[in-house]
Amino acid sequence: MSRSRARAGVGMAVASILCVQLGLAVSVGLFDQVGPEGAAWLRLAWAGVLLLVLVRPRPSQFTRTGLLACIALGVVTAGVTLLFMAAVARLPLGTASALEFLGPLGVAVARGRGAGLWWPALAAVGVVLLTEPWQGGADPVGVAFALGAALCWAAYILLTQRVGDQVAGLRGLAVSMPVAGLVATAVAGPSVFGLITPELLLIGLGLAVLLPVVPFSLELLALRRLTTGAFGTLMCLEPAVALVIGLVLLHQVPGATAVAGIALVVAAGIGAERTGARSGDDPTKGTPVG
Repeated sequence: MSRSRARAGVGMAVASILCVQLGLAVSVGLFDQVGPEGAAWLRLAWAGVLLLVLVRPRPSQFTRTGLLACIALGVVTAGVTLLFMAAVARLPLGTASALEFLGPLGVAVARGRGAGLWWPALAAVGVVLLTEPWQGGADPVGVAFALGAALCWAAYILLTQRVGDQVAGLRGLAVSMPVAGLVATAVAGPSVFGLITPELLLIGLGLAVLLPVVPFSLELLALRRLTTGAFGTLMCLEPAVALVIGLVLLHQVPGATAVAGIALVVAAGIGAERTGARSGDDPTKGTPVG
């Protein structure tokens, strides 16, 4: 049962990664019209509306601690989204992604046990090879935004697992995503409202389904089946997936160093899959009230 839980969790995590990278590729097309923060706001605002309408959470379904965890998750979700978009506007995507993944790697290192510590170390080497930081020229403000996103992502992983364990189904996301949408509206909304057209609203709706509704739902379910250490290591596959999508969709041919980086992060992902199943009770059950 433990191995089957791990495989299911890994499958959900990988599907989430694919959705995220495809969603980011589509988001780039909106940068010229509403900027990176505006694209992030459209995604988060629509995601909050969609989950409220589809799930319809009720206060009686939450404990006090569960509700507070959902609210905190919403705040860090907005943080990681807005900060990462601000970083991408100032840094190459690969560099921003590598810095952001220091968050999941930190979780993996902190929560790993025994031989499991080798996997985040291997993934860290792969991320370095993928992004080639020795080339220099990184914008310090962009680096600061990316490191802020890394901290938010580490908190996101821990809070997502807590919400997934305490709240049944997708009710936790139906609270956290509206909170994220409200935070994004307060931060980015005023500068974007005047640029919005009906066409942009429709694009934002479709984009919200691809990112974040589907991938965040998959991550919530995956974290019921994997340790946070294994999940954090698996998330380091995203730079490799981004490189492949760039090759297929944008015709960006990676160099030998990048290919070596892909091999290392894939190896780390396999290692995490072999050692990352959570133990204990049925991971699909939460603890709702009412």
